[in-house]
Parts: sequence; C-alpha cells; structure tokens
Amino acid sequence: MRALTATSFGRIAVRVPPAVRGQRIGLLGGSFNPPHAAHLMISQTALRRLALDEVWWIVSPGNPLKSRTGEASLAQRVALARAMAADRRIKVTDFEKDLPTPFTASTLAFLTRRRPGVDFVWLMGADNLASIHRWRDWQSIFRLLPIAVIDRPGWHLKALASPAARAFAPSRRPETQAPTLAFASPPAWTLLSGRLSGLSSTELRLKTRGRSAS
Repeated sequence: MRALTATSFGRIAVRVPPAVRGQRIGLLGGSFNPPHAAHLMISQTALRRLALDEVWWIVSPGNPLKSRTGEASLAQRVALARAMAADRRIKVTDFEKDLPTPFTASTLAFLTRRRPGVDFVWLMGADNLASIHRWRDWQSIFRLLPIAVIDRPGWHLKALASPAARAFAPSRRPETQAPTLAFASPPAWTLLSGRLSGLSSTELRLKTRGRSAS
C-alpha cells in the first residue's frame, strides 16, 4: 500500500489539535508504550533549540514495524502520555487512529493539508534516523517537512552513517541554524546534540515484566 498524498484525504473526519498559521509545531510520533523521560527531553530540547510554539505527541495505534504483543491499549498509552507531558506546550493526540493508514508519511501528508500555513517539524531520536530507511515511503518524510534529529547515547555515529543520512547529506543544516529550521524548505534536517537520555520504551517494558515475574 502506498502512502497517501496530501490530496488523497478529501473531507476525512479526523480531529487534530487546533493550530493557526505561522505557528511552529514539532511532531513526535510513536507508540509511547510506555512514555518516558526521553520523550519529554526530546520535546523540551526541540521547544528550546528550534524556538517552537508547541510539540504534538502523536500516539500511534500501533507501530507497523513492531510486535503488538504486550502493548497497552491506545487509551492507556494516551493517559500515560498526558501524565508524563507536564509541559503545557506539549499536546497529546491520538488522531492517527482515524487515518486510513498507519504510516508516518501518510500522517504528515494529512497534517500539511489539514493545517495549511503551520510550520511543522518532524522530531525523532538519532536511533530512528539510523533505521528510518526501513519505514514505508521514508524519503517522502524528508521531502514533506524539515526534520530535527535529537542525539541519543551510542547512536551519533550510527545515525550519521545510516542510508537516510547519506541520501540526504546535502540537505543537512548546522545546529546553529536550528532556530530557523521550521521555516526551511524540505528536505532540510539537523542533528541536535546536548543533554542525552538512553531510556527506551522497550527497555522499560522489559524491566516492568522482570519485576512482575520476581
């Protein structure tokens, strides 16, 4: 199945957070199973370094590349995400459940149509940059929105050596241009370094299961 384009959605009934033209909004997608401090760190780093107005946590109904075994319900994950997102500038949304495909490229195409004039930036950790070439229509993501990659422990070199980083190397911008990234014409991306967090949802789930089994 191909990712949908910005003109494919028509009048599909999907409720997304309010936004107005000229706002700079970061988009952080994922299963959030569970949400954790690294999600918050990535968001607060992006708010500060990219001069964003808001960050939206797009809680996915399910990652097509990951097993759904042991996954908490969407409602549970949304509730946990809202409890974790103490910053009022972070909005938690589950609108992706109402879209006809679960793929990020389609989600971003939908948002650019539903919220014209908003300056969106796709946010992801360096670990995701290292594997994004396995995502459906990943090149479309780079061509739809500017991308801010937040460094993660142990992933810096892997991310920069990844197929995606090599393919879009001419579009990489220095960190000093991060405050204007939201206005850049894609493809445009930067890698932000600074305070790092090695937390992952997978590790947290494994630790929780280990405590439950003991």
